[in-house]
Amino acid sequence: MIRRWFTAVLGPLLLLTPGSLTAASAAEAPAPLRVMTRNLYLGADLAPVLAAGNPQALVAAVTAVYANVQATNFPERAEALADEIAGSDPHLVGLQEAVLWRSQTPAGPGSATHVEYDFLQILLDKLASRGKHYAAVGTVTVGSDFEAPRSLPGGGLQDIRLTDRDVLLARTDLPARVFSVANPQAARFQAHVPICRPLFGCVPPGNVPIRVERGWVAADATLSGNTTRVVTTHLEPASPTVQEAQADELLAGPLNTTLRTVLLGDLNSAAGGVGATPGTATQSYNHLLAAGFTDAWTATRPGNPGATCCQAANLINPTSSLTQRIDYVLFRGSGVTALASNRVGDTQADRTPSGLWPSDHAGVRSLLLLR
Repeated sequence: MIRRWFTAVLGPLLLLTPGSLTAASAAEAPAPLRVMTRNLYLGADLAPVLAAGNPQALVAAVTAVYANVQATNFPERAEALADEIAGSDPHLVGLQEAVLWRSQTPAGPGSATHVEYDFLQILLDKLASRGKHYAAVGTVTVGSDFEAPRSLPGGGLQDIRLTDRDVLLARTDLPARVFSVANPQAARFQAHVPICRPLFGCVPPGNVPIRVERGWVAADATLSGNTTRVVTTHLEPASPTVQEAQADELLAGPLNTTLRTVLLGDLNSAAGGVGATPGTATQSYNHLLAAGFTDAWTATRPGNPGATCCQAANLINPTSSLTQRIDYVLFRGSGVTALASNRVGDTQADRTPSGLWPSDHAGVRSLLLLR
């Protein structure tokens, strides 16, 4: 995996070294910005929980979902994810589904506070153990904050709470004159999906539904004097209308700048107007291209499908089931050139010792030349 990355990266860079440049101009060549987008996978498919029609079905669904979260073993997967990041030392990493799982035993009033899995902190700790220094420069809590009871193996009920987050990581080990990050921003989209079920609101009439919200995180990164706004996001998969409205909010909000811009994320919108949810069509990806963005993957890997989604919910499918490309590095602005792009977490060699895929998505990392 690392060899494949360096082959792809060093090839274009060799075009900029002596023979084509003088020694003086080579020394002044701008440094490439290394970026990565990575959906960590929250650990289970939540559809059974949202479909529950009565309290007994809800408890059964939460019990099954949380068992899958435990089986997909994020601490083990985080070893593979940390290896992906350590293999290329990206300046910035956009994370989606960097979730926080908490519990309360026994189930009851109040909110669960006991931390079971903090995906962000676990990943940062794995990176630190490899001598890699990263910090979250911005975080947005998205997808609502769900809490519901599950059955314990020995009897009784335990509340399980899921808090979903999108995060922008940045390296902290480089001198400020080389790389720095400023102006962190984060917000939720106005466009969202309301969940109307008997157990989740809207019944009887007048009850407030659960809001499934998404958001974005942005920061202005300066590399060797070149400043670029970098934004990470995770757009809504369930409603094409809501998703396209969220993409428009990005264009009117953090992407509305005179700075060069890089967008990292799981857009849930594939090229050709296909949505992440089977049978849906969405134009979010096309809207961003129409607004002047370039897809780093197609710019450097023309003709390569580069699918990034999705493995089985239990992450133990024997052969990869990636069929859609919905995770992207997009860029816009003068003086930005994509040198290389690669997927991570997509080969058998990337699987964990127990056979888990690192995530239900593959990640994408790109090398961008800023001139």
